Amino acid sequence: MAPRKNFRNQAKKEVKPAAVVNKNGVKVEASVAASSGGFSGTKIFTWFMVLALLGVWSSVAVVWFDLVDYDNVIAERAKEFRFNFSEVLQGKLSAYDADGDGDFDVEDAKVLLGLKERPVSVSLREAKEESAVKEPDDSRDDATHPYEDENDAIDTKGELVEKAQPQQTLEESKQYNNQPGSPETKETVQLRYNAEAESVPEPEADVEPEVESVPEPEADVEPEVEADVEPEVESVPELEAKFVPELKENAEDHPKDQLKEKAKKKKPKLLNKFEKTIKTEIDAAEKLRKKGKVEEAVRAFETLVLQYPQSPRCRYGKALAEDGLAEKMLSNDMLQKAIGTYKEASELPNATPDLIKATLKKRAERQQFLGRMRGALATLEKLVQIFPEDMALKNDLGVAHLLIGDNNSAKRVYEEVLATAPSDGFAKVHYGFILKSENKIAESIPFLRDGLESGDPGTDDGRFYFHLGDALQRMGDDSAYKWYERGHQRGHFASVWQRSLYNVDGLKAQPWWTPKDTGYMDLVKTLERNWRIIRDEAQSVMDKTTGLFVPEEENLREKGEWGQFTLWQQGKKAGESCRSVPKTCGLLERYPEATGCKRGQIKFSVMQPGTHVWPHTGPTNCRLRMHLGLVIPKTGCKIRCTNDTRAWEEGKVLIFDDSFEHEVWQDADSYRLIFIVDVWHPELTQYQRQTLSPI
Repeated sequence: MAPRKNFRNQAKKEVKPAAVVNKNGVKVEASVAASSGGFSGTKIFTWFMVLALLGVWSSVAVVWFDLVDYDNVIAERAKEFRFNFSEVLQGKLSAYDADGDGDFDVEDAKVLLGLKERPVSVSLREAKEESAVKEPDDSRDDATHPYEDENDAIDTKGELVEKAQPQQTLEESKQYNNQPGSPETKETVQLRYNAEAESVPEPEADVEPEVESVPEPEADVEPEVEADVEPEVESVPELEAKFVPELKENAEDHPKDQLKEKAKKKKPKLLNKFEKTIKTEIDAAEKLRKKGKVEEAVRAFETLVLQYPQSPRCRYGKALAEDGLAEKMLSNDMLQKAIGTYKEASELPNATPDLIKATLKKRAERQQFLGRMRGALATLEKLVQIFPEDMALKNDLGVAHLLIGDNNSAKRVYEEVLATAPSDGFAKVHYGFILKSENKIAESIPFLRDGLESGDPGTDDGRFYFHLGDALQRMGDDSAYKWYERGHQRGHFASVWQRSLYNVDGLKAQPWWTPKDTGYMDLVKTLERNWRIIRDEAQSVMDKTTGLFVPEEENLREKGEWGQFTLWQQGKKAGESCRSVPKTCGLLERYPEATGCKRGQIKFSVMQPGTHVWPHTGPTNCRLRMHLGLVIPKTGCKIRCTNDTRAWEEGKVLIFDDSFEHEVWQDADSYRLIFIVDVWHPELTQYQRQTLSPI
């Protein structure tokens, strides 16, 4: 057998190979001839250089002839890239391998530019990576204006203008107002329908209010939209005297699962047949808006509207972009322009029903935000005419009537809803709310209770827990406290006793206070030292013919007569009242904790024999209330705050927190006269005192 060749040794030998003659008769070395039949290192290197040069020149050709805009591709991709972009500039382009072939080339660029379909395998791979690393979602919900939840209006110059808050206690106002409030904590005025979440931050802290909103449909993917969530009304079974029923489990105790079942998602159809052919252009403009580039989005949609003036979706996109720009500019003028564009979009031919509904609902929301309540009412009436079977829209219409104080029309709307949908919890709580405002206490209870027990969206609201409990209390039903407890558990009340709805979190909470507790010792001493001067001036204006003492109109009395004469209200003097009692006002001028208390009052209060004031709470925990006794009968007059009952004394100051439940009896033989001075809660900062909205 021939010996095996040792290639390692052979490689070490420097032996010149024998020359051979090729077929052309030319002598070449044997190694070269052999290479024609196999691959040597030299040939591999040669081919490598050829391929490299081809790659280089093809890249040069692509760039020279502008076949692919690599800069744009990389820049766009870098926006979505999770890693440091400097790594990309250093040549780590594997993240841009869009077609899955392991490198970044012309084909990848085509995929990224949308000129070629992305391979399914790559899409699946990216889906897995996306699920593994979730990017934070900074996008805002577009369906609700971001500053709708703030108790601020915006003027045409873009400066915030604070809206005045209601001036009543929780039971007293009969006006319905559901305009969102300024960020502070939660508060709610009794019969006034005003669900505000307040919290006044210190200037250093940037606090964004939470905004409830409906997801904005995107142009390219017709999104799923949740069913409209609207303020809801509760209902209650017929009330039996002294019967305390077991409370049913509220569906809203499990909002993530049960409420999702009630508000099933559906995909709105916003594009008509023609608009599907220009979907790519709409998507491009919509993408700008979604990324917060509102100025560019406005220009893009304006261009589309010029190109396709009969496209409702283009016009709707323009309105949304203008809406976003209004938020950025804080401009009422721009918001008014958006309102007009919404109207234009809804009136174009070939608008889909879903687009008409979305557009007009947006228009109504913005009109309400700007305080154009009657305009919003007209828009909602049009919506109900177009979609008469949509109970949610009718519920919105009922709220619109309440917002302009037209309770009778609202009542008719909710009666229509309940005739068609007798289990509609939203309609029930609002119908019960209206009945209670009409002082139909017993009749209101079943609707409020049933509506709350329904767990329907919008019924889990502190106002409805408050009014149901209050109605039950007035009927002598102790189950009121079970509803107050539920309201507390749901986060609407600070406690069963402290049920104010316009609060600042973290303030010391106790029903009764001493002068030392408040830190307002000087004010207390001034009142007590000068109580006779204050009493004499009060008695001088008590004559009924002067009309200075007006009856209490807050629906707080079960019986009797109760009059008041106000000197300061919401931190301002009440008209010319101080002219009648100049000495009293002069004593108070140097106490800004009282005269500057925007959430309180300074007033005389006279109560005649046989008067009983229902248990009630004030609207806010931001104040304390001082009572200076002026004329106090020896027996028969008392005040209860929580479970502690006390009596007034002439020349002495009682201090309590009226956000806790309190009740008054006047069973004496003669009138009782006191001087009421509200002061800021001592733990509020100076900044909070300046920025809190008035009540």
